[in-house]
Amino acid sequence: MKGKKRIYFSLLMFFAVFFIGVIGFKIIGGDKWSFLDSLYMTVITLSTVGYGEVVDLSANPGARAFTIVFILLSLGTIAFAVTSITSFIVEGELKNLLGRRRMEKEISKLKDHYIVCGSDETSQTVIQELVLTKRPFVVVEPLQEKIEKLSSPGNILFVHGDPTEDNVLIQAGIEKAKGIILSLPSDEANLFVTISARSLNPDVRIVTKGIDVKSHKKMFKAGSDAVVSPEFIGGMRMVSEMIRPAVVTFLDMMLRDREEILRFEEIHVDKNSTFVGKTIGEANIDKETNSLLVALKRAGSDKYEFNPSKSIEIQKDDVLVLIATMDMIKQIEKVAAEN
Repeated sequence: MKGKKRIYFSLLMFFAVFFIGVIGFKIIGGDKWSFLDSLYMTVITLSTVGYGEVVDLSANPGARAFTIVFILLSLGTIAFAVTSITSFIVEGELKNLLGRRRMEKEISKLKDHYIVCGSDETSQTVIQELVLTKRPFVVVEPLQEKIEKLSSPGNILFVHGDPTEDNVLIQAGIEKAKGIILSLPSDEANLFVTISARSLNPDVRIVTKGIDVKSHKKMFKAGSDAVVSPEFIGGMRMVSEMIRPAVVTFLDMMLRDREEILRFEEIHVDKNSTFVGKTIGEANIDKETNSLLVALKRAGSDKYEFNPSKSIEIQKDDVLVLIATMDMIKQIEKVAAEN
């Protein structure tokens, strides 16, 4: 029996024994004892304080027999309750319970966050990147030991449960999430969660790990926005190391530098942005924030304009691709709101 259930059970036993005592002494005392007298006898017997009896029980063998049984029952109940509470505290379950409730409150407050399903090496890389770039996220993992390993550095929100279950995804805030990353051990599990996530939040962006290339089409049909093959990425990395080592070294420096975390970032230009209708030169993004505008993706198009001209006009729903830190991105958003 788990600690929490043991405490509930011991409290239930205590109140049951207390009730038995009050009723028993009332029956024994009859009309001579009031309810208060029976309550008093129950309390002094349970607490073993040894105060005087309301009525002398020595002349009533039945009353003495009941008292003996009640004392033994009370001692056993109290011992069980004390042991359960002590075990609960010593084993840290109280701490875990309070921590879990605090975490649930924090998760319930999240909006436009990310959900990471899984705890393999791929997921660990994802988690590390989300931490470095200061993105809000929740990890969903069914195995407690893996959660403890992931959360050992601290400040990681998680849900202990099977992500294939809808209620677990709801606990992780799928209905308010911006995106979900699936890196479970099998394509079948990733496919199943894709279907569940899409049904719970039609607008969430779903990125799925595809182990077997043959499963990729099914994942897109199920609702994935992107499917990533670790084998393909690994192969591209190996050939890039061979034919363009300087580029790979540059990208590695961006990813591994802990003092200034540069990334390829993107800014979506919404209809309320003051960038709308301005040229890139007028927006003055590079001078205002020291970021580097690499490309511009036009709204409704899959084409990118690399190193766009200063004379190009920014339109609603365009996407700006930059090399920037998170502080630079925040500054760009501030400039867009103030200009």
